[in-house]
Amino acid sequence: MELPLIRLLLITFFIISLQVILRFCAQLHSPMLIDGIGDLLHTLIAYCRRVSARILHSLSLNSEAAADLESESSTQPESTVFLRRYVATAVSSKSSAGKRGLKLSTDTTAEAPNFEQLSCFANGTLYKFAEFTRATQQDLKRDTAKKVGGMKAAEFRQHGKEMVDYIVDYLENIHRRRVVPAIEPGYLRDSLPHDAPQHPESYAAVMEDFEKFIMPGVTHWQHPRFHAYFPAGNSFPSILADMISDALGCMGFSWAACPAMTELEIIMLDWFGKMIGLPPAFLPFTENGQGGGVIQGSASECNFVSLLAARFEVLKELRQRFPFVEEGLLMSKLVAYCSKEAHSSVEKACMIAMVKLRILETDSKFRLRGETLAIAIQEDRNLGLIPFFVSTTLGTTSCCSFDVLSEIGPVCQANDLWLHVDGAYGGSAMICPEFRYLMSGIEYAMSFNTNPNKWMLVNFDCSTMWVKDRYKLTQALVVDPLYLQHSWMDKAIDYRHWGIPLSRRFRSLKLWFVIRMYGVEGLQNYIREHVRLAKKFEQLLRADDMFEIIGDVVMGLVCFRMKASNEINQALLTKLNSSGRIHMVPASLNQQFVIRFCVCAEHASDRDIQIAYDIISQTAQHMMHDGIGEPLVEEAELEMLEEKAYASPEDALKREMSRSVSGALDGTTPSNEEFLEKKSARTLAEKRSFLVRMVSDPKCYNPKIVRHLNMTSYRKMSEDVARDRTLRQTIGGSKLTRPRYLTNEVCDRSGSEGGTTSVTNASGEEDITVALQGTGLQTPM
Repeated sequence: MELPLIRLLLITFFIISLQVILRFCAQLHSPMLIDGIGDLLHTLIAYCRRVSARILHSLSLNSEAAADLESESSTQPESTVFLRRYVATAVSSKSSAGKRGLKLSTDTTAEAPNFEQLSCFANGTLYKFAEFTRATQQDLKRDTAKKVGGMKAAEFRQHGKEMVDYIVDYLENIHRRRVVPAIEPGYLRDSLPHDAPQHPESYAAVMEDFEKFIMPGVTHWQHPRFHAYFPAGNSFPSILADMISDALGCMGFSWAACPAMTELEIIMLDWFGKMIGLPPAFLPFTENGQGGGVIQGSASECNFVSLLAARFEVLKELRQRFPFVEEGLLMSKLVAYCSKEAHSSVEKACMIAMVKLRILETDSKFRLRGETLAIAIQEDRNLGLIPFFVSTTLGTTSCCSFDVLSEIGPVCQANDLWLHVDGAYGGSAMICPEFRYLMSGIEYAMSFNTNPNKWMLVNFDCSTMWVKDRYKLTQALVVDPLYLQHSWMDKAIDYRHWGIPLSRRFRSLKLWFVIRMYGVEGLQNYIREHVRLAKKFEQLLRADDMFEIIGDVVMGLVCFRMKASNEINQALLTKLNSSGRIHMVPASLNQQFVIRFCVCAEHASDRDIQIAYDIISQTAQHMMHDGIGEPLVEEAELEMLEEKAYASPEDALKREMSRSVSGALDGTTPSNEEFLEKKSARTLAEKRSFLVRMVSDPKCYNPKIVRHLNMTSYRKMSEDVARDRTLRQTIGGSKLTRPRYLTNEVCDRSGSEGGTTSVTNASGEEDITVALQGTGLQTPM
């Protein structure tokens, strides 16, 4: 009798020790240790139950209850067994032992009551420890659920409201911030941990770090004095629509994947196409029509996809005409066209598609004309090349010029070329009828795109694209594995065949929200107000003798410069951007460094325009008064890297000093020591402040980039011609003339009798003869 009781007491005290360990493990958040100790406790508790049952049975307290307790210990759930055991022990005792608490008697003659007390004490202790174990495991489960991370519904409801308040406060007080951050590259690396956190962190901690580390490095595109690039669409209806889209989490690659996403996108392309006045052939619901629209991620995707469709069409025809010619040879002869003011994505698209691109000159208003295109097409066909694609622009990045579609369209139609119109910025303005004359000739186009996420208050990304023949687009991109097929394919549109990516966001939802909550009239008034403010800024500059306007002000963009050298205009922009009070970017037009001023903020006002003009005018006056003593180091470094024209550091210094003399207003020149000291003292932020490369079009920032791109393209074409020995023998000894597409001058071909031209590139390389008569397919590069 005493031995089982001693065992029970020892185990009880051992359980007490395990309790202490269990608490320590709970503080360490160690699930493995807690589970192990919990299993050990359950084993000990089961053993203690059996020992307690035998003790109760030997004391004849209630044999039947003890037997039931012992049998239940192996069949009932833990909590039920513990509770029933504790109640049975208390009821069955029928003595005062259970009421004497946990105090043990010291009377050795009252052995039975002492055993009964110890038994009740053991059972009570075990019950408490069982409850503690369960509570600890429940707490651990709750902690684990919390540490899996994320946010519960109640927390999201609370923090979501807080986030809306934060967004509204940010936009209402954005004018109090610097437009551009005063930081250097790599500023964030040492501010954040080098490794991701192992345990979840609170929303408050994340937002605190966001305001402390992220916001100081943000360029505020919605700032009233942000006048760089083009507008970044932003509005409360669009933000709310994106919230719903993100919450739905749909991937609308097919109609079956999300029918509402596909159907709303079709309807929005029909709405928007009618708003901007597209011909019915482009609209999806035109009776017996083959046109249609799709929302891509960006204008770059639209340019690339249209190029792929055009390439597929011409290769399909060439394979029928030349069935025994390698496809690689056929592709090597394809050539596309764009103006030098076209978006850089056209060049990138040609690089990826592995076709040649010929960049054409523009007229005095920076527009591509039909005659220029026609001459280039004929020249390339005489070289054995195959023209197939023309990309035009409505609202170029550099100066918002508009290519003359009414002239280019008939040329493309006569030569069976795919005409694509990129209206990323200017296309949205066509919802105003007074601007639609600029898209005269759109009926000749095969595809057209515009970006509501630029100038129609829709947040990025949302680039709308239309095609006259959707089958020509989809057949170039169709890939149809079994797991993407569904039973409605013969009746529904699957947008996975209309672009590069498979998964697609619910972009049409925010376009729907914006159009409905602003209305067509509201969006028209928004665009007209931006144009009016741009005209106001133009008037302020024209009334100031220090400045001149470059190009026509048609939309919300004004290109201007000081009536001074390029170096002074560079310095002006550098000083303006480094002040943090205003932000603009440059462009290169006719070898002139010009400053782009674009009206971007949704609620821009006359006061904002006046403030911007005052900042620019005052800074220019200070520069005219103080003068410029040294050239911009960034420009000198660019010339050293691109041209490699300096034989030694001494020569470089002499050239920089000579440029300094020609660009200085006061005629003074610093000494070598002063110049080197100033150069070394410049911080990285000061050196690169003007060199804020435009994300969408880097070649607009430096004339040398334009010249480099043009000459690279022409050099490749010249090398191709140079490898054709038969051609050179045919036209050998003929009179040499410089071709128009290299000299940027129109050649008078009426007096050419030899039927040849000569290519002399700007780098002084040897002249290469080019034929003006067709000679058939040529050897590929």
